[in-house]
Formats: sequence, structure tokens, C-alpha cells
Amino acid sequence: MKNIITAFLFVSLSAFTMVKPADEPAFKTEIIATLRKSVMAEAEWAMQQKPITVTAETCSRSAGGKHDFYSEGDYWWPDPKNPNGPYIQRDGMTNPENFVAHRLAMIRFSRIIGALASAYKLTHDVKYVKHAIVHLRAWFIDPETLMNPNLQYAQALKGITTGRGIGIIDTIQLMEVVQGLMAMENDKAIDKNVVRGVKDWFAQYIVWLTTSKNGAEEKAAKNNHGTCWAMQTACFARFTHNQTVMDSCSNRYKYIFLPNQVAADGSLPLELKRTKPFGYSIFDLDALTTLCQILSTKNNNLWEYQTVDGRSIKTAISYLYPFLNDKSKWPFAHDVMYWDEWPVAQPSLVFGAMAYQNVEWLNTWKRLNHDPKVEEVIRNLPVRHPLIWMD
Repeated sequence: MKNIITAFLFVSLSAFTMVKPADEPAFKTEIIATLRKSVMAEAEWAMQQKPITVTAETCSRSAGGKHDFYSEGDYWWPDPKNPNGPYIQRDGMTNPENFVAHRLAMIRFSRIIGALASAYKLTHDVKYVKHAIVHLRAWFIDPETLMNPNLQYAQALKGITTGRGIGIIDTIQLMEVVQGLMAMENDKAIDKNVVRGVKDWFAQYIVWLTTSKNGAEEKAAKNNHGTCWAMQTACFARFTHNQTVMDSCSNRYKYIFLPNQVAADGSLPLELKRTKPFGYSIFDLDALTTLCQILSTKNNNLWEYQTVDGRSIKTAISYLYPFLNDKSKWPFAHDVMYWDEWPVAQPSLVFGAMAYQNVEWLNTWKRLNHDPKVEEVIRNLPVRHPLIWMD
């Protein structure tokens, strides 16, 4: 009877935006109830999938080998005046002829591990752990199929460069691979040799992210690219127990991102300047909140941190929330592509709702699309499996 009354009160109070739920477990219960059916369906799909890594398909334009991840700049096109010459930029307009097979394979890998780990958290069935190991071994350990731990050839531009720092954003897809493994690694069915091998791979990747020319360029980026460098680097550093790198990413959030990306009113001016201001604002806010989710501890709570002039992640979520709840209120230009596809069930809403016990944000997240099908949306959604991020 007590549980029934608690559930009734929670639902009743949800109608009032200023009322907070009694405790955090109530929110977790709501999140699990929202996701359970879709998680189990996706996990059933994942159990049928065989590994497909970067070695399954190659591109003749890549300067790397078959184990090197390769992608091409999204907004770069052949020059109509010089069809065989260097590509030219059309900001915000994705070229459908670009090579994306490795990116799609990595997204698929992320979906598989995220789904298996989420189902494991709900059921503790070791079959999900065992199948995840098959994919982890293929991507990070098997010498025939593994991916080299760098993104030297990501987002290349024909006739201009064989790879750019900006391409490092592609490996945000590996965050849910790491989170998924962390959710399962203490199960007795786990292959500890595989876990050690995966951690060694990510330790090498962190070295490349923090010492290479491409890594330095992406780290210094002033907009969502800089945020995504820190977000994924922090995620991989936590997985490999690299406290020095985690502290560095925390400091970047406090002393670089909040002062330089978040305006006093909570808007993100660098993203509002783009040809897709709505989508990029959503994306950068998702990255900032995920960074808070990764790095916050009792003694270093980024959710509560604010600059001397009051800039904070709470202010940023509060600014964008009305437009996530009702896009028709958006006061700026519409995005040149994918305007209709945003928003979906954004991690900024579920993480923010958990951090601040905000019922209104949670209810909006619950009713938004949890299973987007559009490739552009999927690849710009850094968290698609919230259950593996909740503890």
C-alpha cells in the first residue's frame, strides 16, 4: 500500500513544475519504467548481431590502412567549377556521397553494447555480458579486426587534408561502449583479459588525444567540438582510472567552457551563430551536461558549480528547456537541415532532471522520441542508453 501511495503522489505532483519528488529513487523508477520495453527489444536485436569493425570496409581516398578509422568532412562538396579539384564547404549541408561506413559501424557498435548493458542492468542475465565480449574483442583486441587507437584520418577533405582534429568528435560513439562495459565488468561471467585489453586500448587512445596535433586542435576548439573532446576524454579517463586527465577536463569545464560558451542568460552564442542553431545548441548542451554527469563527485559537483557572475549548467538547461518542450517558441532562424527531427529524448533533460529533481524536465524527456531513426540525429546524440549512466 505504501508503494502505491508513493507512486500516486509522484504522478500527481508531476503536474506542478515547482514541486520536487520525494527522493532520487522515485526518478530512477520513472526512467526505468519509460525505457524498459524499448531496452529489452533493442537488446533482443543486439543479441543477433555479429561484429562489424572498421576492417569490414575501406575507402580508396583514405591515407590510412585497413585498421584506421576513416571519415570525411560532412559539409564539404565537389567544386562545380573544378569537379576534380579540392572540395569546397557548404556549412550545415551534409554531402550524402561522403564515406561514412566506419562511422556507421561505430554507431552500430555503440548501440549494441549500450543495449546489452542496459538489459543486463535490468535483468543481470549473463548472456548479455557474454555477447558484449564478442564485440569488444573484435573492435579492440583481435589483430585481424581491431581498430587502431587514433583518429588520425577522421573527417578528411579531398584535395586538402588526410584528416583533421575536428574528426575526433566521431568517437563520442565510444562513450556508451565504455559505460556499458563499466556496467558489466564486475559480473563473474566477464572475461577479465578482455577488460584489461579494452582498458589498454583506451589508455593508448587517451595518450593520442592529449599529445597529438589533431588532439591539441580539437581540445582548443571553442564550440561544441572542444566540449566533445573533453566529454569523451573524461569518459575514457574515468574508465582507465586516469585522475590527472579527469581533473584537467573538470578544470576546462569550470574555467573555459562555462565562461566562454555559456552566456549570462544561459544561451550558447557560439552555437547560435551556426546554420543549424537549434540542433547545435541542443548538441552542445547535451555534451556539457554529460560532462557533468561523468565528472561530478561529492567533493567536486559540477552540477552545482557556477562562475562568479552566475553562469552554470542549470542556467543553460533552463534557457533551452522551453524550446525543447515547445519548439514553436524558438526565436531564432530554423536549421538549414534536420529542423523537423529535433528535439528527441535529450540527455540534458534526463540528467538535469536527476541532478535538480525537476519533474517538468523529466516529463518532457519521457514524452519525446526515445528511438530516433534519422542518422544525423543518432550520431549527434551522445547518450542513447541512460540506464547505464545512472549510477
